[in-house]
Amino acid sequence: MTDISNVARLSEPLKFAYWVPNVSGGLVVSTIEQRTGWDFDYNKKLARIAENSGFEYALTQTRYAASYGADKQHEATSFSLALLAATERLKVISAVHPGMWHPGVLAKFIITADHISNGRAAVNIVSGWLKDEFTNFGLEWLEHDERYVRTEEFIKVLRGLWTGQDYSQSGKYYNINNFTLNPAPVDVPGRAHPEIFFGGNSTAAQATAGRVADWYFSNGKDLEGFKENIAGVVAAADATGRGTEASLPSALSSPRFGLNGFVIARDSEKEARDTLREIVAKAHKPAVDGFRAAVQEAGPSTKDGKGMWADSSFEDLVQYNDGFKTQLIGTPEQIAERIVAYKKIGVNLFLTGYLHFQEEVAAFGADILPIVRELEADLARRSGTELDLSGTPAASASSTTGLVNA
Repeated sequence: MTDISNVARLSEPLKFAYWVPNVSGGLVVSTIEQRTGWDFDYNKKLARIAENSGFEYALTQTRYAASYGADKQHEATSFSLALLAATERLKVISAVHPGMWHPGVLAKFIITADHISNGRAAVNIVSGWLKDEFTNFGLEWLEHDERYVRTEEFIKVLRGLWTGQDYSQSGKYYNINNFTLNPAPVDVPGRAHPEIFFGGNSTAAQATAGRVADWYFSNGKDLEGFKENIAGVVAAADATGRGTEASLPSALSSPRFGLNGFVIARDSEKEARDTLREIVAKAHKPAVDGFRAAVQEAGPSTKDGKGMWADSSFEDLVQYNDGFKTQLIGTPEQIAERIVAYKKIGVNLFLTGYLHFQEEVAAFGADILPIVRELEADLARRSGTELDLSGTPAASASSTTGLVNA
C-alpha cells in the first residue's frame, strides 16, 4: 500500500485535464489507428465533451516546426482562445515559450482571454526543448540551466503585471519600468491571477517550480520517480517560505502537482496491454529516433544528468511525454486505483492522452471518474476528513454542493 505523503491534499478531489490535439498525428508516434483530429471542429466538439465529462482543464500544445510525426500544427494561444469561446466551464492552458514571447505581451493577451472566458485562461510555461525551433527562427538558444533563469524572470513578470500597479522588475533578461496593465485579470474567488503551470524534470526545473509556479507539471513517471520530483519542488518551495503560516499574505501558496499519463482503458487488462504492444510495434521508428536525438540533450547538459527524457527508452518515447510510464493501463477499476495511489504521494491533477480522444474522454468520465471519486472519498474518510466535491465540474454544472463522506 502506498504511504500517504504529507503534501497530499485528501479533502481536495483530483482534477483532470487532457492534451488538446492541435497538432496532427495524435499523441503517439505510431501508425496504429487514432480516431483523433487536429482541426478546430474536432477539437471544439472534444472540448465540450470533456467539460461535460468532469474534466476541468485542457492543455494546448505549442509547436512551430514539423517534428516526430506532427507535420501540421495550430498555434497554441489562438487555438486556446477559440476553445475558451466555444465552452462554458473548461479552463484552457496555453503552452508558451519564453524567448518567443515577451512576458508583458503574453500577460496582456491572457488578460483579454480571461475576460472573454470569464476567468478561465491559464498558461503553461515551457522553457524550451526543441533547439531547431529557436535557431531556425534566428533566436538565441540558451544552455539548459540558463533557460530556467530566463523562465523564472518571465513568470515573475507575468505575476507582477497581473497583480500590481506600476510594476517594475530589473533582471538579466527582462526589465519592466513602472508598467500597469488595465484591465486586470478577472477577479475569480480563490484565484490570485490566471494560473501558471510550469514543467520539467531536471533539478533546475524543480527548483524554479518550487520558487515561482502555481503548478508543477511532469512527464510521465512511476510512483517512486514522481516522489523524487515532488520532493525537489517542495524543498525549493520550503526554502522560500511558500505556504507557511509565517508567510506574508501576499506570499505564494504551495505549488500543486500535475502528472502526464496516457490512458488505455479496456474491458480486460490483457486487452489494454495488447493495445500498448500494438502501439509500440507500429511505432514510426525514424520519427521516434529523430525526437530522441532532438530532446535527450536535456539530461547530459545538466550538472547532475537529470532532465526531461534523460532516462526514456524508445518504447517510452513513442508517447512523446512519457505517458506510458504512469501506467494508466488496464480496466477502469485498475486505472482508478492507480490514479488514487498517485494522489497519496501528492498528485493533484492528471494530464491525460488517448488514442481516440472524443470517445475515450467520454468513457473516462463515465467509467473511470466515478470509481476515482469513490476511492477518494473512502481514502479521505479513513484519514479523518471528507472529500469536498463542491467545486468540481459536476457540482458546478448542476448548481449543487456537497461533501462526500463515504
